[in-house]
Amino acid sequence: MKLFKFAAALGLAFALAGCGVNSIPTKDQAVKAAWANVQAAYQRRADLIPNLANTVAGYAAQEKSVLTAVTQARASATQPKFDASTITDPAKFAEFQAAQDKLSGVLGRLMMITENYPELKSNQNFLALQSQLEGTENRIEIARRDYNTAVQDYNTELVTIPGSLWAATLYKGYKQATPFAASAGAQTAPVVNFNTSAAPAPSPAAALPGSP
Repeated sequence: MKLFKFAAALGLAFALAGCGVNSIPTKDQAVKAAWANVQAAYQRRADLIPNLANTVAGYAAQEKSVLTAVTQARASATQPKFDASTITDPAKFAEFQAAQDKLSGVLGRLMMITENYPELKSNQNFLALQSQLEGTENRIEIARRDYNTAVQDYNTELVTIPGSLWAATLYKGYKQATPFAASAGAQTAPVVNFNTSAAPAPSPAAALPGSP
């Protein structure tokens, strides 16, 4: 009798697995893992900023307003309140993305002012930091794309059969995850200025090459 009950329980477990009962929590974990990779990529960028700002300050101390803006934007973008709960809170997610976009903008301004300092542009430490920052922006772009793919897969599971049936019964607490949207101004063509007689004014919306 015990063997029969065990076999029946095992058979039920396989039947449920075949019906996709584990799909929602499995895909939810995939989204959270992808989100962790996004946060790690953004954190890597944040970790580079103090050394980059200090290097620039050594050559361009008079650019205090830009350096201050970078520091403030970094602080806003790395607030501890942006945790895993951000994924299913559209308002909080929008706040997180806005903070990261703002940091991208002031970083763009910082890199633009370096064009006015030839000695800084040839500094080996600055060049190494610049290269690391560009690589990090590429990592961010990839991490965001992978995250959006995982979100699409998870959200689709929640609204299609059989996932929607499980979501309405066993997994009522699971909410749809929020994907990254295109950054504000991403569809706007950049302004090209061929006037080399004067340096162009920094734009708050300027972003590094490869930035999301």
